[in-house]
Amino acid sequence: MSGTRPNILFFQVDQLAAHVLRAYGDPACLTPNLDALAARGKVFDTCYCNFPLCAPSRASMAAGRLCSAIGAYDNAAELAASTPTYAHHLAAAGYRTALSGKMHFIGPDQHHGFHDRLTADLYPADFAWAPNWADEGKRDTNDARSVTVSGVCARSVQIEFDEEVTFHAERYLYDRAAKQDGPFFLQVSYTHPHEPYLCLQEFWDLYEDAPIPDPAVPALTEKEHDAHSVRILRDFGMLDAPISTEDVTRARRAYYGAVSYVDSLVGRVLGALDRAGLTDNTVILFTSDHGDFLGERGMWFKKHFYEPSIRVPLMIAGTGITSGRCETPVSLVDLLPTFAALAGAPAPDDTDGTDILSLDPDPDRVICAEYLAEATSAPIVMVRKGAWKYIHSEDDPPLLYNLASDPNETQNLASDPAHADTLAAMQDEVRARWDLPALKAAILHSQAQRRLIRQAHATGGTPRWNHGEVAGQDVRWYRGDGGYSNWAFDYLPPQDDG
Repeated sequence: MSGTRPNILFFQVDQLAAHVLRAYGDPACLTPNLDALAARGKVFDTCYCNFPLCAPSRASMAAGRLCSAIGAYDNAAELAASTPTYAHHLAAAGYRTALSGKMHFIGPDQHHGFHDRLTADLYPADFAWAPNWADEGKRDTNDARSVTVSGVCARSVQIEFDEEVTFHAERYLYDRAAKQDGPFFLQVSYTHPHEPYLCLQEFWDLYEDAPIPDPAVPALTEKEHDAHSVRILRDFGMLDAPISTEDVTRARRAYYGAVSYVDSLVGRVLGALDRAGLTDNTVILFTSDHGDFLGERGMWFKKHFYEPSIRVPLMIAGTGITSGRCETPVSLVDLLPTFAALAGAPAPDDTDGTDILSLDPDPDRVICAEYLAEATSAPIVMVRKGAWKYIHSEDDPPLLYNLASDPNETQNLASDPAHADTLAAMQDEVRARWDLPALKAAILHSQAQRRLIRQAHATGGTPRWNHGEVAGQDVRWYRGDGGYSNWAFDYLPPQDDG
């Protein structure tokens, strides 16, 4: 055993909205392992990602800093090797650090402080997905097939990836128990329940006659949507392609099935932890990188600051953790200082986060988030303070919501004279935290540089930065060759769910 300092087992899933879990009030979702974890641990009622997109969210979380500060602007922006992550801090504190699964690191450094990478990553590590605000053109992106072609599948590459992640995580735990040479930090990172909305038959069957709720806010018209929502829907090819009620119901059921599937994988890893004799000296954390709209407002996937897209689950259980619920808002940049505190190590001075296990109750704690990727022409930022959420862009009308009286964010109060003082205070918060013109210039410069490098690689052979691979190697995972959506649907045809 590792003595007084606990091992840390960190589960992260992909695109899991907090509101679908029983721990956050949904009675339909069947997740016995997560329910048990929540019952014996601390559940954070309001946890936000700091960027509602995969790679930037994870980079920000790993570095404990907002993406604008570290240059991780989108799904093809490099996390600099000189930027310390929680894996670096824990390794420096004497922990053995390992990653099994998806971290979506971009660039040649595919370790970023992890001693051991147990699997390759699912997505490309190069600049294949670099946006171009100057000319978005026709891009390889999500589309309506994720919803309209949904339901049961016999297998998928996403399932195969998560099975591999689980196998390596289980084996690692047994290896650590056998060596008994100090504390470890193991991150187990799954791609489910990320779309396509598909699940195995056994998990689909769990929801026969289950009371899966319909979207709380039905699909809006283009006129009713805010400017950024219109851009996202147009980017997905879904603005003028309404999704049928049957498609919505089927996709949501498959999503719930995928959540139950990933819960079963978490259970397998926790079982290995227990059988290895490590449970009593391990702290376990569970979260997601961002949420999923799941048809709310007629929207799907992520890339916006509305609650379904940005609010994620966070629960912590294990050695020294008091059970209960925390109402103080937190975010994923808080994880680095929290991990450091668990390891008895100092947190860096420049972190944007705080150790959440030592927070004083503060319902007005400010949480910030950013969106700096595709389908916009300028940085979009969010400030949450108390009941208020403010969304700001230099190019779009402001959005101001009171989540206490309007939890579904249907009433934009930015133009209401009665809330002019609140709007002004939130705008002051934005000005104090961001230089948006300078940030826009930096993003455009970064995009141009990465497009040039991508073009240069195309003429001389693209390097393969992905972990454990060489240029030209054929792998099952997506590497930017061909369309992502076409790759994602390379699975056995969905079975008849009738």
